[in-house]
Amino acid sequence: MLRACFRNAHPLVVASRSARLNAFGFRACSTHAASYTTTRNDTPDKAYTHTKPRAHTNSKTNLKMGKNNKKKAAPPPESLFHIVHPSSSSSSRAIVDTHTHLASTFEAYRHKYPSGQYTTVYDFVKGLYAPAGVEAMVDVWCEAPVRPIWKEFADAALANEQRAEKWGGVEYWFVMGVHPHEARLYDDAVEADILEAMTHPRCVGWGEIGLDYHYDNSPRPVQQAVFARQLKHAVRLGKPLTIHTREADEDTERILKEEVPREHRIHIHCFTDSPAFAQRLLDWFPNLYIGITGVITYTSNTDTSTAVRNMFPSLPSPSTSTSTATNGASEDEDKKLRILLETDAPYMVPAPIYTSAPFVDGEGKGKKLPLCHSGMVPWTAEFVAGLLTPSPSSASASASGSEAATLQEGAEAPSKAAATTQGENGGGAEKEARGGWDAARVMRVARANARVVYGV
Repeated sequence: MLRACFRNAHPLVVASRSARLNAFGFRACSTHAASYTTTRNDTPDKAYTHTKPRAHTNSKTNLKMGKNNKKKAAPPPESLFHIVHPSSSSSSRAIVDTHTHLASTFEAYRHKYPSGQYTTVYDFVKGLYAPAGVEAMVDVWCEAPVRPIWKEFADAALANEQRAEKWGGVEYWFVMGVHPHEARLYDDAVEADILEAMTHPRCVGWGEIGLDYHYDNSPRPVQQAVFARQLKHAVRLGKPLTIHTREADEDTERILKEEVPREHRIHIHCFTDSPAFAQRLLDWFPNLYIGITGVITYTSNTDTSTAVRNMFPSLPSPSTSTSTATNGASEDEDKKLRILLETDAPYMVPAPIYTSAPFVDGEGKGKKLPLCHSGMVPWTAEFVAGLLTPSPSSASASASGSEAATLQEGAEAPSKAAATTQGENGGGAEKEARGGWDAARVMRVARANARVVYGV
């Protein structure tokens, strides 16, 4: 069996980020896992119990310095999760989140708000996602072993009546694979469970899979072998690919080119690596799209923004934006934007959301949201629109987007005037100043791209 082959390849390292489990018994497979740990018993899902890490304390020091005597700050009001972007609404249903971890998001919500108003994952989606204008989501299951509850979620979305009743009309789809963090746990049994999931009508892809050399939670040779093995199965089945790659450009590119036909549909999830790497993949695979999350709005990340700009070697001038829209050339511009919008929820809240009025001078002033959800996609789209601002007015037209980026990790919120500008970026004057790009157009293009990749 595969696991037996890998067991002696490297000392078993149980890294805290990949081994954390949520209330459903799932490991959080993102590189941005929540800051609590769990313990595992060799029993089914419900036996996975979640415990807080033991604090290292020194009573004398604590008394003298006052450390650990402060109560944790209360999370911001739950009502802040109900903010809706001007470019989306429950009637427009403009949002397609192509990569989210729904179970982990709901668990994070219950962890932060144990007395919160939503007690089931279905109420959570109906209460937050549907009113925000979420049309569809692609839920990602990337744990090993595979958690059986995936089937409950998927079966609850089989019929139109079920989706209306349980999900508030939100279209639920999913992909499944084993994340590179957990490649060391991949074996024949895990593979059999994934292959079973591939036959479900709501399954639209294999992933997230790939290589992560930043954390190296699994030995690199094991990551590569498991990556290639999963690619072979996905290609054989004709399943779209959801790819995780971090600081592994050369090996990811090599393995993809070795194992995947050029026409295959590929989603490079949450891209943060070099723009040159992104361009090589885009050039080689015509049906490959770059996944954009809220991390593009952070000042610590400029590579993703550059990768998006590089899709447009020359941006149209403001004076040509109107004619562009009328002669059909705008469709050609749309095709250049080979991105998918995603949240990777519950991680990476997009920074521009903090320019919304409630965070500027309302109940959210000075506060940060503890988790992301699919309804926040438009703020990422808004930032992308700012990147596509043409010269020579790019500096002024993108000022609000740049200001929003400075909000990463606790920076001060902008002025009320800046918030107003952000909130009205769909207006005709500003849209023209942006060369015809606004959040609504970015979401429309990304929505069409989601149909190409996942058929949703």
